[in-house]
Amino acid sequence: MATGKDFLNYLIEQLRGCDDLTFRPMMGEYLVYYKGKLVGDICNDRLLIKSVEGVKNLLPDAEMQLPYDGAKTPMVLIDDVDDGELLIKVFETAYAELPAPKPKTKRK
Repeated sequence: MATGKDFLNYLIEQLRGCDDLTFRPMMGEYLVYYKGKLVGDICNDRLLIKSVEGVKNLLPDAEMQLPYDGAKTPMVLIDDVDDGELLIKVFETAYAELPAPKPKTKRK
């Protein structure tokens, strides 16, 4: 089941105070980038954030789920997508702990 445009638009509205947030479509779902770092996925109308210590500490009761069948790494399910301030705090926390993206190699 692919993520609906309504869910994506709702998240965009909730995150309107969060600058430099981009969503890249990927096989009916979306990759979520914050300031150029991949911080999570939107899969099956669920917001999932990479499992880093700061996010797990911020949301200690959050459920861990696989983003799709066959995935190897569970992610933190953000159950309360109605709290825009919390969402922004989650993105900022994940961003601070995630490594910088690897530079792209030029083809010869």
